Amino acid sequence: MIMITHKDFSVDEVIRRVKGRDIGAVVTFLGTVRGESRGRVVEQMEVQAYEEMASQELKRIEAEALQKFDIKQTVIIHRIGVLNVSDNIVLIAVGATHRDAAFGACRFIIEELKKTVPLWKKEYTATGESWVISENHGQ
Repeated sequence: MIMITHKDFSVDEVIRRVKGRDIGAVVTFLGTVRGESRGRVVEQMEVQAYEEMASQELKRIEAEALQKFDIKQTVIIHRIGVLNVSDNIVLIAVGATHRDAAFGACRFIIEELKKTVPLWKKEYTATGESWVISENHGQ
């Protein structure tokens, strides 16, 4: 399951969705809005996406993870819109028969997402707003 959404999500619901009879390990990554960035206090963050392209890229990443790792299930959810400190941004859940594959696939998915998915973040601080320049996107 891949979703780009303005709405928050339930980590517990996602884990229940990934669990199954042939799943011995569920590994999750939950990214949240942190309250400090580059020495400044963050009040809010806005996440924007080129949604159609982002969905296609997430599907490609999911397919590659399913091919490279011995995994059974994946869920990738990314929020967009204005988010507050400690709000959920991204959730990746991977179900596999064994933990090594689940850990490897989860790390692969988040690293590929950061490198290739067209998402942009703007931080709002007491001193103003600024776009976060990602080292992975070559900006």
